[in-house]
Amino acid sequence: MSVPSDPRREVASLLAAPGRIAELKQETVHLPSWDLNAHQVWDIELLLNGAFSPLSGFLGEEDYNRVVRDMHLADGQLWPIPINLDVSEEFGSTVKPGSRIALRHPEGMVLAVLEVSDRWTPDRTREAREVFGTTDDSHPGVYQALNQGPVYLGGRLEGLELPPHHTFRSLRRGPLELREQFRRLGWSAIVAFQTRNPLHRAHVELTKQAMAATNANLLLHPVVGRTSPGDVDYFSRVRCYQAVMPHYPENSAQLSLLPLAMRMGGPREAVWHGIIRANYGCTHFIVGRDHAGPRDRSGKPFYGPDDARNLAQELQGQIGLSIVGFEEMVYSEGKGTYIPRSRVETSDKILSLSGTDLRDRLRDGRDIPSWFSFPEVIDELRTRFPSRNRQGYTVFFTGLSGSGKSTVANILMAKLMEIDPRPVTLLDGDIVRKNLSSELGFSKAHRDLNIQRIGFVASEITKNRGVAICAPIAPYASTRRQVRELISGYGGFVEVHIATPIEICEERDRKGLYAKARAGIIKGFTGIDDPYEAPEHPELRIDTAGMSAEQAAQEIVKHLQHEGFLDPDETSDLV
Repeated sequence: MSVPSDPRREVASLLAAPGRIAELKQETVHLPSWDLNAHQVWDIELLLNGAFSPLSGFLGEEDYNRVVRDMHLADGQLWPIPINLDVSEEFGSTVKPGSRIALRHPEGMVLAVLEVSDRWTPDRTREAREVFGTTDDSHPGVYQALNQGPVYLGGRLEGLELPPHHTFRSLRRGPLELREQFRRLGWSAIVAFQTRNPLHRAHVELTKQAMAATNANLLLHPVVGRTSPGDVDYFSRVRCYQAVMPHYPENSAQLSLLPLAMRMGGPREAVWHGIIRANYGCTHFIVGRDHAGPRDRSGKPFYGPDDARNLAQELQGQIGLSIVGFEEMVYSEGKGTYIPRSRVETSDKILSLSGTDLRDRLRDGRDIPSWFSFPEVIDELRTRFPSRNRQGYTVFFTGLSGSGKSTVANILMAKLMEIDPRPVTLLDGDIVRKNLSSELGFSKAHRDLNIQRIGFVASEITKNRGVAICAPIAPYASTRRQVRELISGYGGFVEVHIATPIEICEERDRKGLYAKARAGIIKGFTGIDDPYEAPEHPELRIDTAGMSAEQAAQEIVKHLQHEGFLDPDETSDLV
């Protein structure tokens, strides 16, 4: 298989020279600062180390419009995903073209200085529609596009340092480092494999066949930045990758981690991943079925199974490497091996195990067949995913003031403390306001920040296999979704909508808040002059107008028992 000519084979770091870094550090003392979020930190790392070559910084407006429209920069080079610095309207209003801004890591250090060339307010709905082919915000990339900062900044970057990493440091190599390693090893042909999931036997067989077909060595290049909500945390995944490396022939494969913020953009994403791997020095890139393809709320894929592979192969000459297309691998019991689905004969008995089946077996402690995965990988996943009655979980209440959230939450806490050996913590809305968010007001930004703080604390409790019960109003769907995605990576998440009608809530108004809101004394009160966005798909919806708080708590206990979070024997006397 021939390798296409590569117009971007030269890759340059955007980190300044040592002498210039000293000058920049002096300058940043007087510059306005923007505190980067996690998504932006991942983007800036790959800008600074050259993985996003040929970009020299965040896209300006002309480049952005061309990328959104037809996947090319203004100068004609292929680039399929917009890379912009999104900021708040308040901060954006202080910035003008020609301004210089210090971009700070969450830990406080300045990573780079941005010389702003462009500032504009994009049409984010258009961006979602043209880049991802949909405006359905169940698509992770669409959700990100529609909910990020409303002002975009573009311009050239001068880097002071790369973001610090404290885990798996020996596996984090930038493009220039990895290219040098390939040179030292004498590797001239390298086929890269993208993954965001643990590797099982089918994946290893696929990569071995790709190595044989291309006569190339393998770069196992998993993403350890933002992937898809619900994916296994990267700590467990990397331990799984390390476990499978001995199953490749000696000195034939390398493992390196990619701190990428995926957009889950299907076809465009596959092209983007190919460009990145070309920048890392690879000559081939594997694109299989459903590459970076998410599903909607009903489970329907946003893209066709071969769309990503077809577009990547069509553009491989511009990408700068060869696209190796692979179909689904299935296990033939009679042959005792994995084969491409197109080679299945009528006499073959095909064995399969879906991702849902795997999760159910892990949850229930059932056997996982040896033909599916490796013992070392199964052991790691069992450690990461114990049965549900040993996992941490969060019960997240949402509903109007006066709906009964706090009362039901307190009763639920008491019941769980009686029967569940895990520590139980109640994060009530009023109590959190007094102790964790006392300085916050009731603007939308402050309400969002309050819920994000609750979500962070709950995620830490869940991660450490405790039980968090959260009972805020949480009026906005997008913020509740952020909390769900944060917590679901560590354990269970049960959203309980206390759907008591507002008329009943007003009748119960012991604090007189609704009366003050109706009289205009309180402004921005949820349900009166500020919206409450009811959950569309909560795990439970309870109307306390028709049942007591005790009965409502019992319904939640029943649900936790049914989902396996509680031992049925322990809860029988409560339900």
